[in-house]
Amino acid sequence: MNVAKAVGAALVRFGVRQAFGVVGSGNFHVTNGLVRGGAGFVAARHEGGATTMADAYARCSGEVAVVSVHQGCGLANATTGLGEAAKSRTPLIAVTGEATDPLSNFHLDQDGLARAVGAVSVAVRSAESALADVRRAFTVARRDRRTVLLRLPLDVQAEPFDERLLDGLTAIEPLPHPRAADEDVEALAAALRQAERPVFLCGRGARSARKALVELADLCGALLAEGAVAKGLFTGEPWGIGVSGGFSSPLTVELVRGADLVVGWGSALNDWTTAHGRLLGPGTTLVQVDLDPAALGRHRPVALGIVGDVAGTAEAVTRRLDGRRGYRTAEVRTRIANEIRWRDHAHEDTGTADVIDPRTLSAALDEIVPDDRVVGVDSGNFMGYPTMYLDVPDENGFCFTQAFQSIGLGLATATGAALAQPDRFPVAACGDGGFLMGIAELETVVRLNLPMLIVVYNDHAYGAEVYFFEPAGEPTGTVTFPDTDLAAIARGYGCDAVTVRTRADLDEVATRVAAGLDRPLVVDAKISGFAAWWLRAAMAHH
Repeated sequence: MNVAKAVGAALVRFGVRQAFGVVGSGNFHVTNGLVRGGAGFVAARHEGGATTMADAYARCSGEVAVVSVHQGCGLANATTGLGEAAKSRTPLIAVTGEATDPLSNFHLDQDGLARAVGAVSVAVRSAESALADVRRAFTVARRDRRTVLLRLPLDVQAEPFDERLLDGLTAIEPLPHPRAADEDVEALAAALRQAERPVFLCGRGARSARKALVELADLCGALLAEGAVAKGLFTGEPWGIGVSGGFSSPLTVELVRGADLVVGWGSALNDWTTAHGRLLGPGTTLVQVDLDPAALGRHRPVALGIVGDVAGTAEAVTRRLDGRRGYRTAEVRTRIANEIRWRDHAHEDTGTADVIDPRTLSAALDEIVPDDRVVGVDSGNFMGYPTMYLDVPDENGFCFTQAFQSIGLGLATATGAALAQPDRFPVAACGDGGFLMGIAELETVVRLNLPMLIVVYNDHAYGAEVYFFEPAGEPTGTVTFPDTDLAAIARGYGCDAVTVRTRADLDEVATRVAAGLDRPLVVDAKISGFAAWWLRAAMAHH
């Protein structure tokens, strides 16, 4: 056995169950080591797609995932996906060969590249240090929730390795999270005792703490809001008020802005989640609980910053409180039941015989798609519609790769999420620009035989640029395109496809979904406008 195969086998022993990648000579042996060790492997068509699939899989499964890429150019192709994962603190290991000879065509400062996008860089230094190096990479990924670039120099890969050294390897378990200081717990308890209208704003770091947060909220009378990356966390909770930020319904905006205390649980409290701070009232006290000390106050000044595990901190505060009504009145409960969802608000339909209103489209899709679903959303000016209108069963039913704000990740996102949640109905929501940018992975979806519904919000433009610059009189010929027959292209890949221009056209989609998909179904939805309604609505409400 050589070092490369040993590295793949060791990753499986430490806990990796699923890998993705594009295989070349520099990562051939490590990929086979992963497969031989028992990991599943999905061959993607582009390294960027493979990395995003691994990112989405890790988010929706709670596991450390692996992406395997060739050195140099392969890693360069993966950079956008790597940056997205790193900015999102996804526990992901990107394994790559490395050409250390500066004269090699494949030579690249891979350590510098990793650090440039926020990933941690670890090199396998020798056969003797290989297991320790891999253990360090896996430990950082799992325990620190970091994206790690594991570099395998080509000469080190070829060194012989004693396979018997793998026998003692066992899974690496997570360490207990840090416990909040007693004085911080008491300070938060005191703030909740005094609060008359508390709101919990829960982000990615709260995704595993639902039970503890609901119990505390029930005790202190808090309303439960979600960041977009935690959409679905409080599905079914009568006091859940949906997504906070640019996608908020008018009632969510009103209730968050009316809070006298907002507690950010595992939330960055960034501009997306707080609508550039406008979602917070002038008299609102802001508290932030996070595992990372550097996160506290980074985006918004906070009155109290607490370093600690979200669930553990919530449980500790619960033990110090007596019950109170807080924000939970009969009037608020009735309004939440009737107004919190965007579908509860009528809209003036802008559709014609040629194009469908994206709100009408999205509301209809929410009815058509089975409730037990997993939704992956691309970036782009369309993205508010599926995010605002498609409900999901829980926090693992929605995957939002938006930290880098790159278009083209949606199809790969939905693929990774679908593999992480195989018993759910998968939905990919893409804009036409992002869909065409990532279309290579449509072949992957077909090859995997995923019964995925792929909805393309097609305005044949980069709609955000049209929306922002055309009103100022700027020419937009560089960001508008001829209408493309995406349904025909999809059929060429082996998908079923439907072109949707009106609400009536969706009847065929509903019939096919109800009958059960035996192959991917692409919906080429010709939408009205430039998909800017949700942005205008967000600005108006904030």
